[in-house]
Amino acid sequence: MPAQDEGPEMPKQKTNKAAAKRFKRTGSGKVKYRKAGSGHLLSVKTRKRKRGLRSPGVLSAVEAKRVQNMIG
Repeated sequence: MPAQDEGPEMPKQKTNKAAAKRFKRTGSGKVKYRKAGSGHLLSVKTRKRKRGLRSPGVLSAVEAKRVQNMIG
């Protein structure tokens, strides 16, 4: 089957793979991320602080708009 040439088109926007690995979009359109600081040196951090790091963070509206452009 020959390739269809329908003329010039707008190029597709590429997904920023670094951002796509770090952020996920929720069903309601918010952007979640994993909080920093839970990788090592956990014996120094309080129980309360480590518990707070477990829950995903949600980006503010301004930052979410910027990230959504990157993740497509």
